[in-house]
Parts: sequence; structure tokens; C-alpha cells
Amino acid sequence: MSTERNVGVIGLGIIGSRVAENLRKKGFTVHVWNRTKKEETNFAKTPGELAKACRIIQIFVSNDAAVLETIEKLKPSLTAEHLLTIHSTISPETAKKVKDEVASSGARVVDAPFTGSKGAAGNGQLVYYLAGDKADLDRARPILEASSKGTLLLDRFGDASVIKIATNMISAAIVQALAEAWAVSESCGVSPEKFRQAVELNACRSGVSDLKLKSIQAHDFEANFSLRNMLKDARLALQLGEKNGIRLPATAAVKSVLEQGSEKGLAEKDYSVVAELLAKSGH
Repeated sequence: MSTERNVGVIGLGIIGSRVAENLRKKGFTVHVWNRTKKEETNFAKTPGELAKACRIIQIFVSNDAAVLETIEKLKPSLTAEHLLTIHSTISPETAKKVKDEVASSGARVVDAPFTGSKGAAGNGQLVYYLAGDKADLDRARPILEASSKGTLLLDRFGDASVIKIATNMISAAIVQALAEAWAVSESCGVSPEKFRQAVELNACRSGVSDLKLKSIQAHDFEANFSLRNMLKDARLALQLGEKNGIRLPATAAVKSVLEQGSEKGLAEKDYSVVAELLAKSGH
């Protein structure tokens, strides 16, 4: 079966805009839509117009409410030929609701959150967590390969969303611990370079520490993954914990710090900006 060459991308934020660009580089004709008008080739007037031009649509909007709003706008134009790949970090219940909402049209849905931030998206190095029917996954694969280096297949629809929330819990906790450790080390007069070397030589080193320590030390918090989005994901994690009767004290503590950052106007900064809250709390 030949690869479908028309692809729609809804949501042109940090990730969606870069995914669209990678699709263009791979020879796809890309139609886009964003709630805020962007100067982009093939910018559709409405999601419905985009659906008339493309049978496969990738959705990169910010949260559960935005996903459901987007689906409402798409629904009148969806047919059995459409395949939606939902890349937002949302609750598994919302992912399942999307599938139910479009079922009457015959449109298909893949649960497809991802790992990787701005640099990975720009370089086509995202990793998608995927759940859905095999035929739908096979159909989506050429499009997903344009912006990714790999995929992880999950057994049940909704599980990909659970995995995305769970792994973001780990990243948020690592950054909080890293920020606190750096604040203590700096306050005691240890050189930034020696602290960095110690982390790199220690079993505590991680991909997250490699990504975030330099920015913390440089006070450079240009968003790769915003505090606003990490706060949303911490809340999703706590909702899952409550639903399943599990206490999540570390995630609750991290959520509290992220809320402080949001209240101080830092929501659009990278979530590693929590380090600045520590610095400002000293005497």
C-alpha cells in the first residue's frame, strides 16, 4: 500500500510546529491548523477544512479540554477514511472518550503520546508510545517515522497515555531533586563544574540530569517543556493515583512547587525553572 502523502497537523506549539516541518522535509504535503493564526503554508481556516484535505491527522494540542474541543470541531467532517493520532498528554479516560466520540463516523484513533522535547522534535528524534489496532498503527507508521527515532507499543488503548504520565512523574521528580541538590552545593561554595562532574560520575546520573543541569546552572529557562505542561501532567498523575487508591507524596510535593512557579508567572518557562524558586527562598 502506498504511503499517504497528505497529512494534517493540529497544534503548532513547540512540538507540533517541528513535526510539521519534519513531515515537509520527508516529502509530505502538510496542512495545519492552530487556534492562534500562524504564517504557515496550507494553514486551514478550520479543523473541518483540514479534515477535507487530509485523511491522517496528528493532534498536538495542550490538554484534555483542548483535545475534546478539537474533536468536536473535527467530528462533522470525519469519515471512515480518517485516522487521528492523539499526541497530547491526557488522561487515559480522555483518550478513550475521543475514540468513543468519533466511532459513529467510522474514523480511527491511535493513542500516541511521545517522549522528547524541542531538540528531539526538531531533529526527528521523538519516541512515540502507541496503542491502537494493528491496521491503524501500520497506516500511521510512515507518518510517525518522519519525526521519530522509535516507538513503544502498548497492549491496550489508553495505556500509552498512562505510560506518558508515569514517565513524566519521574522526570519532574528528578528535576526537583537536581535543583535542590544544586542549591545546597552552590550555597556551600562548591564549583558548578565539580558538581556537574560529580553528578555525571554518580549512579544518580540520568538523561534528565544531562538535559537540565546545564540550564539550571546557567539560569537559562527557555522552554523545552513548559512548567505549565508539567504541572498539568502532575495533576493528571495525582488523579490516577486517587482513582487507584495510591498515595503519591513525591508527586504531590512536586505539584506544589510547580504551582508556586505558575503563581509567580513562570508557567511558560521550562519546568526546570523550579530551581529559581529555591534560589529565591534563601536568606
